[in-house]
Amino acid sequence: MSCKSCSTGTDGQPKGCKNNGTCGTDSCNKLTVFDWLANMTLPQGQEPFIGVEVRFKNGRKLYYKNTENLTLSIGDIVATQASSGHDIGMVTLTGELVRVQMKRKKVNIDDEETVMKIYRKASQKDIDIWSAARDKEEPMKVKARQFAIDLKLHMKISDIEYQGDASKATFYYTAEERVDFRELIKLFAREFRTRIEMKQVGFRQEAARLGGIGSCGRELCCSTWLTDFRSVSTSAARYQQLSLNPLKLAGQCGKLKCCLNYELDAYLDALKAFPKSDTKLFTEKGKAVCQKTDIFKGHLWYAYEGEWMNWHVLTTDQANEIIEKNKKREKVASLEEYASVLIEDTKTEFENVVGQDSLTRFDGPKRKKKRRTNKGGQTQRSKNTNNSNAKK
Repeated sequence: MSCKSCSTGTDGQPKGCKNNGTCGTDSCNKLTVFDWLANMTLPQGQEPFIGVEVRFKNGRKLYYKNTENLTLSIGDIVATQASSGHDIGMVTLTGELVRVQMKRKKVNIDDEETVMKIYRKASQKDIDIWSAARDKEEPMKVKARQFAIDLKLHMKISDIEYQGDASKATFYYTAEERVDFRELIKLFAREFRTRIEMKQVGFRQEAARLGGIGSCGRELCCSTWLTDFRSVSTSAARYQQLSLNPLKLAGQCGKLKCCLNYELDAYLDALKAFPKSDTKLFTEKGKAVCQKTDIFKGHLWYAYEGEWMNWHVLTTDQANEIIEKNKKREKVASLEEYASVLIEDTKTEFENVVGQDSLTRFDGPKRKKKRRTNKGGQTQRSKNTNNSNAKK
């Protein structure tokens, strides 16, 4: 989703709103939230909630108190309290939905260390200083990475974020082991002439900050709407019968894709009707072992021990019925009688849907080859026959 001012121009290039990430409609930004409580009126006598959600660079969101009772709306640029000085951010949510979000994330509005104040709406001077600091971040990142390489530190500096008043720069980095960057901070302070803060983030958080396009062709979930990073295990791929190929299951962060958890609950619910794959079926013909399952159709394929090439398809109800009989020490004759019933039902259903119409009805009629004739009216084929008889 994007605002109307971000449409393509006449030269084929995107026009853009030219607000440097502060789009007034807030439809071009990361982690945008729809305020579904905006049109609802408060009960009589209840005051509006003073909590406000403010977004900073690359999706970092914090909650602040509007103690000055400023008239704020989504998209306003505000100056907020920081540990030292002030920071500049954009309002992304106001009203009662902020109360719901803070309760869900267990943030207490009365905690002064966690929830700070909003000073004022940002003036033009504040925005100019903030924009000038943002322009320095990319060349700083190139130099910072070179310093880390020269010191032979096993770390990767992924992003740099300036505070709104340009008094402090936060360097986000990823590392697999603990890194001693004391000498690196001295180089940064000497080169960039500002206060330095180093902050380590995980590989998923790095991908969320940088963004990108996933293998599905859409923007990364972690950089657009996903806020909580749940652990993803290989068992999620096994339950969904996916091939354990690291190249296909891993995202841009190098970890397992978060989308493996999206449909996992539906698969687990469907698998409750399936018998365990290691359960054997006892028949008079022999023992049968499960070879394959189809969760969508609810089918299982079994093969007799010693006849591994011949598979017999059963439904979950049929397999559970045989298992119940086996628990009572009863054996069925064979799996063929169950499989034949399933094949007949499938055949009838296919005929009702498709009918007896041939699939070759779309083929065009075959054209007969025209015989070429010579001036005497004799066909080419008969002429060749006469020539061959004359040779004999």
